[in-house]
Amino acid sequence: MAKYLLLKHYRGGPKQMPNAEAPMEQWTPQEVTDHIAFMDRMEEDLRERGEWVSGAALLPEGAFVRYDGEGRPPVTDGPFAETKDLIAGWMMIDVDTLEQAQEKAAYLSSAPGPGGLPLQEWIEVRPLYGNPPIVTE
Repeated sequence: MAKYLLLKHYRGGPKQMPNAEAPMEQWTPQEVTDHIAFMDRMEEDLRERGEWVSGAALLPEGAFVRYDGEGRPPVTDGPFAETKDLIAGWMMIDVDTLEQAQEKAAYLSSAPGPGGLPLQEWIEVRPLYGNPPIVTE
C-alpha cells in the first residue's frame, strides 16, 4: 500500500458551482454541522477499511518561518500566500493505487456545502515520498 495526502485548499470548485466559493463563515450552522458530519463519516469509513492514517482541518491563520543564519531570529514576515493558496485541511490515506486515492479525493470533493449541495471543490492528491532510490554509480 502507498500513502497519499489529500489536500483541501481554499480555492473552491468550478465557477458554475458558486457554493464551492462561499467561505464557511457564511454557511448556516446546520450546513457546517452537515459538512463536519460528512467528514467524520468519511474518516470512520477509511478507518474501518484500514486506509486512514491521519488528518486535520486547518485555520487560515499562520506564518512563514525560515532560517536566517546563526544567532539570528527566524524571519516570519511574508511571503504572504493568497487565500486560494492556503490549505484548509488534509487527510493522509494508505491505499493500493493512485486511482484509489483519486477515487477517495473525488468522494471528499462531494462533501456538502451551502444548501446541502456537493462542494465539488478541487482536492490535491500527493503521494508521499517512499524510500529514496538506490544509486549504484
